[in-house]
Amino acid sequence: MRKLVAAFFALGLALLTLLSCQPKRDITQDELIRRTQELFDAVAAGDQTPWKKYFADDCMYFDEKGRNMNKAALVADITPLPAGYSGSIKIGKVQSHIDRHVAILSYDMDETETIFGQNMTARYHATDTWMHRNGQWQIVAGQVLRYYEDPAPGKADSAKFAEYVGTYELSPGNTLTISTDGKLLYRQRADRPKDNLIPEATDIFFRKGVEGRILFRRADKDKVDALIDRRNNEDVVWKRVK
Repeated sequence: MRKLVAAFFALGLALLTLLSCQPKRDITQDELIRRTQELFDAVAAGDQTPWKKYFADDCMYFDEKGRNMNKAALVADITPLPAGYSGSIKIGKVQSHIDRHVAILSYDMDETETIFGQNMTARYHATDTWMHRNGQWQIVAGQVLRYYEDPAPGKADSAKFAEYVGTYELSPGNTLTISTDGKLLYRQRADRPKDNLIPEATDIFFRKGVEGRILFRRADKDKVDALIDRRNNEDVVWKRVK
């Protein structure tokens, strides 16, 4: 019996020794955050080193502009900011899912940029998939989305709102109405609630929290003859009927 116990003990010790010699595959959320922040800290300076290190050679990357890039294109895109420009990107609101050989990190990116003394901000959301292969953790896929933000409101001459007031038709029986109370301009379809049209520039308006623009087209004698609902750089034209 003692020999059997000793044999099991020796076997257990051997297995423990073997496992301790294996490369460690575990990675923590904190380590993923550290590496990710290292990537973005390198952007302003155009330091490609961490991008070469942490992205797999066969990675797929989709940025906020809709570009589908491989590693070569992604690394080549990391260049120093021009003279007069500065900025930083900080990550936050991190979520992760780590399971054996795969780790998924999802996070917000808050970007600040200064262009010759003028400050700009932008917010993005990114999701990276890390995989443990060949003894190292690297990103095999990444995707970035930009949060929508309303443009800065402009000034409009409310006295001209009357020029937009009327009924506009997309197809027979499918109309919308533009109205004003003298101070604000409104858009309404059928019996739906009115939407306030916020001025951006002359004849150009937007709705709060809605991506796109409302443009009023002028024809002969500078009279408004159509309303253009512009979405993703494509136009839906509503002809003025009243």
